[in-house]
Amino acid sequence: MHSDSARARARRFVPMSLARAALRRVALLLTLTATVLAPAGVALAADSKISAAWANEGGDKVLRHERRAGAGAVTNSVWDGTKIRVFGARNEVVNFALVLESATGASDVSVAFNRLTGPGGAVIASPSTPVKGDAVFDWTGRNIELFVVQYLQIRGLSKLSYDTYDERHVPSKMRRPGIDSWGGAKGGWADRPGADRYFPEIAVPHELKPTFAIPSNASQTVWADVYVPRSAKSGTYTGNVVVREAGVETKRIPIELTVRDFALPEQPAARTMLAFGVYDISERYTGKRWADMGTPEFDAVVPILQKHWQVMRRHRITPAEDPTHGVLPLPSSTVERLNGTLYSSKRGYDGPGAGRGDDVYPIGFYGNWKWKDGDAAEFAKRSDEWVNWFAKNAPNTEYFLYLVDEPDPNNGALMSQVNGWLDKLKANTGPGKNLRTFVTMSTPHVEQYLPRVNVAANWYAVADTNPFQAAVDKLMASPANAQYQYNGKRPATGSFAVEDDGVSPRMLAWAQMKKGIARWFFWESTYYYDFQTKGQQVNVWQNANTYGKDDYFDAVVGRTGFNYSNGDGVLFYPGTDKLFASDSLGVGGPIASLRLKYWRRGIQDADYIALARRIDAAGTAAIVNRMVPKVLWEVGVQEATDPTWLRADISWSVNPDDWETARRQLADIIERRAKPQTPSVKVTPGT
Repeated sequence: MHSDSARARARRFVPMSLARAALRRVALLLTLTATVLAPAGVALAADSKISAAWANEGGDKVLRHERRAGAGAVTNSVWDGTKIRVFGARNEVVNFALVLESATGASDVSVAFNRLTGPGGAVIASPSTPVKGDAVFDWTGRNIELFVVQYLQIRGLSKLSYDTYDERHVPSKMRRPGIDSWGGAKGGWADRPGADRYFPEIAVPHELKPTFAIPSNASQTVWADVYVPRSAKSGTYTGNVVVREAGVETKRIPIELTVRDFALPEQPAARTMLAFGVYDISERYTGKRWADMGTPEFDAVVPILQKHWQVMRRHRITPAEDPTHGVLPLPSSTVERLNGTLYSSKRGYDGPGAGRGDDVYPIGFYGNWKWKDGDAAEFAKRSDEWVNWFAKNAPNTEYFLYLVDEPDPNNGALMSQVNGWLDKLKANTGPGKNLRTFVTMSTPHVEQYLPRVNVAANWYAVADTNPFQAAVDKLMASPANAQYQYNGKRPATGSFAVEDDGVSPRMLAWAQMKKGIARWFFWESTYYYDFQTKGQQVNVWQNANTYGKDDYFDAVVGRTGFNYSNGDGVLFYPGTDKLFASDSLGVGGPIASLRLKYWRRGIQDADYIALARRIDAAGTAAIVNRMVPKVLWEVGVQEATDPTWLRADISWSVNPDDWETARRQLADIIERRAKPQTPSVKVTPGT
């Protein structure tokens, strides 16, 4: 009794300052315990407005209005319910998408993720202090990037990316219900799941949008790119993605990256060619449109162009342009990207293809070359100059004369004119006689009307298999020739439409590897002024309809008009926009679309395919055939007498988890080798 009373008296006489200190220590201990023990995605702060956090590979587009975790448990190849798990090779950009959901709405949200720690203390990281402004275009020492995704509303179907006579040609999130065996469906525009919904599209660097809000009953995607350095040790790397609201940590999500024991090559196996508009870029960034080579306007826009080229290289894509209109000399800025100087640490670049020059150059891009009306002597002079220049300065760059863009084979006068150009080129007895030629026209038409052209680039939805294959075989009989593919249209391939499935740009490189396509050409990436149809500037930050007229509402396809399309010609968004200043981010370089990142994912998959073929050709072919059973001209047509249409579904899965499974299987094949693959291995498409 006495001792108990003494203890009671002692408690009563503890000074208040000591009592408060003890309480603070207990509170701190409880907070630390909660931080360690709280499961992933569970709020650490009682007032968190984010109701769920989860992740996927990124190819499964989560629309703005979706709250999948709110409807039940979510798991996939990247997210097991508690942890993000990804894998990749050295010299590869690995990505995932963090999805934050809110029932009530959340504001002042930010995400932090800048460090992964691996075997022996090895680190893959970016600086802990966020960069500012144009520093987002300096990748030296920045292996981890975060992007806050912006959304675009889909108000109608894309006419140039698929036809709607068969509902199965339509992307999965836009299909009407009740599809029958003939491709018919029920309902109208409002019955399409994605009708008037907001699709994830624009990857804004988090540094340029340090905080963001989530509307009520909605989600927000934050995209992560992790570049695995060439020097990275193989093994498991771990870290955390931290979510904060008003500066207070509310979620901590563990992430695990497995670095496989091989490296991707510096030059992709699936090669590309991406156009961009110097005039459009100049007008949006500087307010002056006509930036021709040799003018002050061109000089002012060159640093901005160079950022575009570097961002393309980060996505393993090759830019295409010819500011000379077919007449040498080249400006120094172009020379720097051809010899690789632009892609060096001194210029702020690190990542895939560092120090390597661009591997393609189209002379007279889009048929804009100045010596078309010249005589045989001028043709010889110009062609000799180009061949000699590349032999001396960029011997590893593929180059050709872009004769004409999308010529009509039924235009006899034009076919005669192009053949006349070929006559003059072939009459040359100097080195220019070996200048290769290029045209965007179907291969059967090239073989019929322009048989001396070296490179044919096709764009079609379907094709009659046997005649097309015969034309390809005839073209490819010469080692100087090549088969290219142009743009993309369902059901032969995926497309670049904003509303298409995330795997659609990814599957292009798989189709490329299966059919031996030397290079994939997308027509434009900065088409901001739709002079061809609208005749006006487009605020691409607010309007998904970048190409084609928006004339009226159709009860089945939504907003529509001549060639109405979403995202066509636009893979970059202007970091500075003088015409639509309220949306401008004020930086001197481009903001990438998610479609560009989906395309990169497929290009990197193609490197897996090329490396795996060297180990197990049959096993690799089985994986490729499973993933892309019928693509390009393999899809066939409904009737040979009218080879323009087909009633059939696409042949490939739209589930990104299936593609991740295939990538993992290819990685397993590659790791069977006896000797590690070096990053500098050269791989030829189709071999």
